[in-house]
Amino acid sequence: MFFKKNARNGNASTLTILQQFKQSNDFLTFENKIGTVSYFISYYKSLIDVEVLHRDILPYITESTLKNLEALSLAIPSENKIISNDIQEISSLVLTGAILIYLEKDEPKQFLLIQAQKNEARQISAPEVEFSVIGPKEAFVESMDTNINLIRKRVPSPNLQVTNLQVGKISKTQVAVLHIDGIANKENVNTVIQRIGDLEFDQIIDSSYLTQMIADNHHSPFPVLLDTERPDRAAAVLAEGKVVIVVDGSPHTLIGPTTLIEYFSAFEDYFLNPHIASAFRLIRVFSVAFSLLMTSIYVAILTHHFELLPKDLMSTLVSSRTLVPFPPFLEALVLELVIELLREAGARLPTKVGQTIGIVGGIVIGTASVEAGLTSNVLLIIIALSALASFTTPVYQMGNTIRLLRFPFLLFAHVWGLVGIVLCFSFFLTHLLRLTSLGRPYLEPIYPPRVADLKDSFIRMAFVRQSKRPIVAQTENIERFSQDKAFKNKDIDE
Repeated sequence: MFFKKNARNGNASTLTILQQFKQSNDFLTFENKIGTVSYFISYYKSLIDVEVLHRDILPYITESTLKNLEALSLAIPSENKIISNDIQEISSLVLTGAILIYLEKDEPKQFLLIQAQKNEARQISAPEVEFSVIGPKEAFVESMDTNINLIRKRVPSPNLQVTNLQVGKISKTQVAVLHIDGIANKENVNTVIQRIGDLEFDQIIDSSYLTQMIADNHHSPFPVLLDTERPDRAAAVLAEGKVVIVVDGSPHTLIGPTTLIEYFSAFEDYFLNPHIASAFRLIRVFSVAFSLLMTSIYVAILTHHFELLPKDLMSTLVSSRTLVPFPPFLEALVLELVIELLREAGARLPTKVGQTIGIVGGIVIGTASVEAGLTSNVLLIIIALSALASFTTPVYQMGNTIRLLRFPFLLFAHVWGLVGIVLCFSFFLTHLLRLTSLGRPYLEPIYPPRVADLKDSFIRMAFVRQSKRPIVAQTENIERFSQDKAFKNKDIDE
């Protein structure tokens, strides 16, 4: 090793790193002497569990065990211990909660490092973003080990493989890539590992950093890695042959490859009757289309195509806009911005205050704007319904995308009318056709058309009909179970 090749330089570097540690007030060094042997214990008090030091280390330091570090290491009953003289390894372990023990003050050649990290973690609670009435009530927390434990409890298979990586020059964040060997496509797994390993960034705080950095298209407004806080969802997609990314310090895990349809599927759908779940999915798809297009259609018709309106409806719209001094585009744009302001204010304020701001603010501003003649009551209803429809998206990141896309549709509708809406839709459709998730088509099973994957897309068919894993993941083993054997059950009506 480095110390054996150049002991003088190695010792000098070791003393340098110790001096660097000591510049921080929370780094402590204690010198003790037993008989004729002096030993030193150093650690960051903010990182270690002091109880481990007093219970598992100090009672075993005696004159007989201080002959050398090997004897001391054998005496201390701890699994996570190592004798090292590598500077990088020493620095990494001490900064993650290891206790440093050495025997020679002037020229220490080796160090015993014992892991005694203080684990401060939030208790497991119910999901907040992906809450469901039916199903498990456990959500991921900020501890990576706890999150992996929640997944392993649901996938008790030796084929569940975990690959640990470290990213961030400053944060040194631990990242785990999970897949089931024999099911997941090795190319998907290697793509994730390679992209994370190639990252050059100083600090990774949350899984959302990785979402932006390892995405296939960094400029796309659409999320291509699904973010979930539910361990049951992560376990389910692992069985489908997908890859799960767990980031230490983040209560959300990432799933890939994904498709656009998955962002409109709540995991609660799998706990419901397939007919009911399918109806809910179709409602969400309709709601998203309504949220995207309804305001734009209103602007397009009133600006360019008013002749399309029936006479009865025309009279209603004319009377509602009699006192409005603004064109439909400006009127709609102002109301859309007001809705976004209310939504942001409600999200950033404390929960109780935020709810009050959203409800009272919406009622007061809406009523006042109509009475003042600044907007029509018809448009106010459309904007409110569009905002409400956007909340039906079960994945938060996709909900943000839908909020953003309403504005370009609004602009195109103002300039070119219904033709502009078609042009804008064509632009985003072209983008979606080219978009990929870990190299897999994002718009599958619509394009490329794959009938087999339609069984769990816009509608959810019964589990007995889903005998094959999704084609999009290109799994090594596509068979989930034998459909013929399932239909032999006398209780199943084929």
